[in-house]
Amino acid sequence: MAAVSIAFAAPDNCKGPAPSQQRPVDLVHLANQTMGDKTLELEVLQMFARQARACLHDISSGDLKAVASAAHRLKGAASAVGAFRVSRAAEALEGNCGDAANMAAVGVAVIEAENFILKLCR
Repeated sequence: MAAVSIAFAAPDNCKGPAPSQQRPVDLVHLANQTMGDKTLELEVLQMFARQARACLHDISSGDLKAVASAAHRLKGAASAVGAFRVSRAAEALEGNCGDAANMAAVGVAVIEAENFILKLCR
């Protein structure tokens, strides 16, 4: 009877995030967004990296309105490509634009994502 209960038991998926979500860019999410087109994936990632760098420039301006706007743009762009660490950091910054720790966290997350993208583009 034990074999029957094991064979028909629901899989244990509660052990945390999928391995693809532990990378700076979730490639499974990106593949779903681009329908598996590798050329398009690289193009989208390169556009994201440029946009993320522009958002970092706006965030470093110190103008709270510009910081909030850039954080919002970055959050959306990062979510679209699967850069969920960047998205979470940008969301935290959007909620508290004056916090230097949140600004630093966004910078670190963007640099990690950029380095990951650069390795993929080789």
